[in-house]
Amino acid sequence: MIAGTSLHPLPDSQRVVITGIGLTAPNGNDYASFRESLLEGRSGVQPYEIRYFGKTLAGVCNFDALRHQSRKDVRRGTRAGSVGIYCAQEAVKNSGIDWDNADRSRVGVYIGVTEHGNVETENEIYQIKGYDYDTSVWSHHHNPRTVANNPAGEVALNMGITGPHYTIGAACAAGNAGLIQGAQMLRLGDCDLALAGGVSESIHTFGIFASFRSQGALASHDDPARASRPFDQARNGIVVAEGGCVYVLERLSDAKARRAKIYGELAGYAMNTDATDFVLPNPERQAECVELALRRAGLAPEQIDIVSTHATGTHSGDEQECTALRRVFGKSQRTYFNNAKSFIGHAMGAAGALELAGNLPAFEDGVCHATINVEQLDPKCELPGLVANEPRNIGRPEYILNNSFGMLGINSVVIIRRFS
Repeated sequence: MIAGTSLHPLPDSQRVVITGIGLTAPNGNDYASFRESLLEGRSGVQPYEIRYFGKTLAGVCNFDALRHQSRKDVRRGTRAGSVGIYCAQEAVKNSGIDWDNADRSRVGVYIGVTEHGNVETENEIYQIKGYDYDTSVWSHHHNPRTVANNPAGEVALNMGITGPHYTIGAACAAGNAGLIQGAQMLRLGDCDLALAGGVSESIHTFGIFASFRSQGALASHDDPARASRPFDQARNGIVVAEGGCVYVLERLSDAKARRAKIYGELAGYAMNTDATDFVLPNPERQAECVELALRRAGLAPEQIDIVSTHATGTHSGDEQECTALRRVFGKSQRTYFNNAKSFIGHAMGAAGALELAGNLPAFEDGVCHATINVEQLDPKCELPGLVANEPRNIGRPEYILNNSFGMLGINSVVIIRRFS
């Protein structure tokens, strides 16, 4: 049992709620502007060029890193660190916490990533090429930039946090994994406040673009805004994106004590592994992950109002996820399905956290944002409640289920409940 049911309620000290949100996406640098872009159909995909690879498309963020960092800190740190710092600082500000008087030894930082260190390594090898590969000019910042705990560690350094911090490597399931880890640490009493979510600096490494192209999985289109097209018959791959989203998580008892605004309550979650292939998804395992999250939340499938799909725009991945969703939700017209990658591309380690943030406002406005670019629905991706091209008013949603799946077969599902 995660959040409890009416028959077996959890005490407020074990219920975890979202009280702050900070984000940067290719089409918005805060919670409100991101949601506005999703409702108005604004894509954040644009032409992009990167060393060695050349011209392509990407979801590019334009947040102001210097809002919370000095120029020196930006130079010595990483893009993922800057994304994490921006999002964490904005989340704390959004939460209304009295940060100056907070006990920072009781704050934990749990940031999910797909990969980290490739950008810095590629850049430094390129630089020493100009010195005939003389490693005596190799940057002394290399090690702290590339250690696995870097993004969370940069957040902790920037914000003076002395509680636990670590980075969760969970491929493209990492945004959800960061949330899950934060909730678990709150329940265990390891912290009193968790900064949890995911970040991505992926567009700054040519290796990711080259690998997806060699795999035949990199999207292309004459119109950048139409390149990311999950579920569409003509979809042809992934648009790589950067971004980040960090949540302030608190125990309900603490949030009530300070009369915090509550965006939603963590009702259930699950993670599992396909154990079948490096990159090809397994719909049976994905369905089992969704079903486990539902069981832990004490919910039936038809109680879910919105499912935020993982679908990346690849033929196999989208088809397999839809197979899993049909297995769980059947032909029910009660549940609506949407996808934020159609707007921003695939933000890798940040994807799950960002996509959840795109749907949370539905608790207030009753609108399910659309999946754009569905010009001809692939019959293999048919879902009865798919919201395509135009947002839909769905009344008063109570539950949002957020899918995030990744390479090496890692699956994660988070369910958020309207708080009342």
